[in-house]
Amino acid sequence: MSGKKRQAVNPALEAFQAGCGLVMQNPVLGPLIKEASVHFDDSYPMARTDWAWITSDGDLYANSHRRASPQEWAYVVAHCLLHLALGHIQEDRDGDPVWNAACDCVAARYLSDLRIGTPPEELMGPLPPHAREEEALYHWLLEHGDRADFHFSTMSGGRPDMVWRPGGSSWWSPPTDWRQLFAESLRNALRAAVDYAGGLREVREAGPIQRAQEWFLSSYPLLGGVASGFRLVDDPLAVQRMNIPVAAISIQMREIYVNPAAHLTEQEWRFVLAHEYLHAALCHEARLGKRDPELWNVACDYVINQWLRDMEVGSMPEGLLFDPELNGLSAESVYDLLAVNLRRYRRMAQRDILFGPPGWTGSRDFVDLDAWCRSAIQRGLDYHQSNERGYLPAGLVEEIRALAQPPIPWDVKLAKWFDERFEPLEKRRTYARLSRRQSSTPDIPRPSWRYEESARAGQTFGVLLDTSGSMDRSLLAAALGAIASYSAARDVNRVRVVFCDADAYDQGYLEAADIAGSVKVRGRGGTVLQPGIELLEHAPDFPKQAPLLIITDGECDRLNVYGRDHAFLVPRGRSLPFPPRGPVFYLE
Repeated sequence: MSGKKRQAVNPALEAFQAGCGLVMQNPVLGPLIKEASVHFDDSYPMARTDWAWITSDGDLYANSHRRASPQEWAYVVAHCLLHLALGHIQEDRDGDPVWNAACDCVAARYLSDLRIGTPPEELMGPLPPHAREEEALYHWLLEHGDRADFHFSTMSGGRPDMVWRPGGSSWWSPPTDWRQLFAESLRNALRAAVDYAGGLREVREAGPIQRAQEWFLSSYPLLGGVASGFRLVDDPLAVQRMNIPVAAISIQMREIYVNPAAHLTEQEWRFVLAHEYLHAALCHEARLGKRDPELWNVACDYVINQWLRDMEVGSMPEGLLFDPELNGLSAESVYDLLAVNLRRYRRMAQRDILFGPPGWTGSRDFVDLDAWCRSAIQRGLDYHQSNERGYLPAGLVEEIRALAQPPIPWDVKLAKWFDERFEPLEKRRTYARLSRRQSSTPDIPRPSWRYEESARAGQTFGVLLDTSGSMDRSLLAAALGAIASYSAARDVNRVRVVFCDADAYDQGYLEAADIAGSVKVRGRGGTVLQPGIELLEHAPDFPKQAPLLIITDGECDRLNVYGRDHAFLVPRGRSLPFPPRGPVFYLE
């Protein structure tokens, strides 16, 4: 035997600790007992017939003079924790034995369903009706109950086992929301049961990031549809390798990357995830155009953060971009303001939009991704407004409605350009040929309709065609076909065509119907388009007021068009190496 005295074994304490261990293993009440302060001593005055007391701030006092099995202690501890979980401890009803009895009956009904522990014999008995709702049972007991029988359900021999304490929090320790904690543990337990029934044996406990994501799927219809289409990636090694401080979204991968090391609360993660979902829903990547990606990201962040603040979605973490002076502006307007000080605002960018390669327009396997995002946010908006689920800023609603309208195709824009420059020719009646007669009145000559030759002569335009080796043949054919059809529809019979690669090749005037089919493209060398411009400028038979349409892939020299109305046809994803003065139509 060693020199040290063996510590005396306390069977009562061991049984109580074993009972607490049984409660801790329960997925529903386990999180509550971890937050509570459990005492098994004489620190709180009790009668020998009492079992336990619970206070509003989570102090649970058990009677150390009681002798019970671990299963009975588990039942008693779970009973007290349910008072916290169900919000039974109220200041205005503190010490009311009837309210305490009603709450005890409801807790006993819950425990019979949860099957935690075994009730002590003295706490067993038939439960009165309405034992699932505290208020109804409280009023029933006031009318029908016998106060001498209330002891069968309480932990303290007929005396209240719930104690209200004022305060209970400090600046370093905020009060615990016991009802919210119970709701989260119940939700996690249900999720684990469903996952297990579905064959998922390794059930991962949901953290604040996962709970924030599930909140959108279950409780926020505006972004629920968008949230369902993106996979959440919270691998610390992956986000560290991608240098993501908080979160980022990849539209083409349909993934949202979050950094668990950011240590945000669930409310802050709601704000962050809603921020990323709006990037996708509002098609910010597709709307980038020729803008600077980093500055465009900053402009979108300012607008989204303002909207989320107004909508009160979660809590905005510190350090995010926010300026009340930009309230009400669109992302395009904010970008124009920020572009004045490009270098300064570029340093503020965190790049939470992972832009795809140039010209990328989304996955084409089953549906256009931009169209899917627009459809998801539109359905969410309709459901959100029809069910009155909360305030939405007018700017956000207007932008979502605008996205619901499909973008205008390039050929429709080109047709509008033709309409603005070529008015329909007016037909005039003439009696130059008096052979038109009707069978009913053969003696009366009828005039014919014809266009004025002077008007037809002015109906023309020039086409400067880049025939270098970098031009795609399919896009070239589409452009020429569209020009031919629009020319014929607007009574433009002749078009002046010039081919350019390293030199200009004048094709003269061609019939509109011949442009698409019988034109043999010359050239395929480098691209110098300025000689073609000068050729048309100095051509005596080309009207000064005739517009000019320039078809190029953007890999050309700088062009100077002096005073002539003109437009450009450029493949989607390409850009001109100079600021264009005329409109630009992007071929698809």
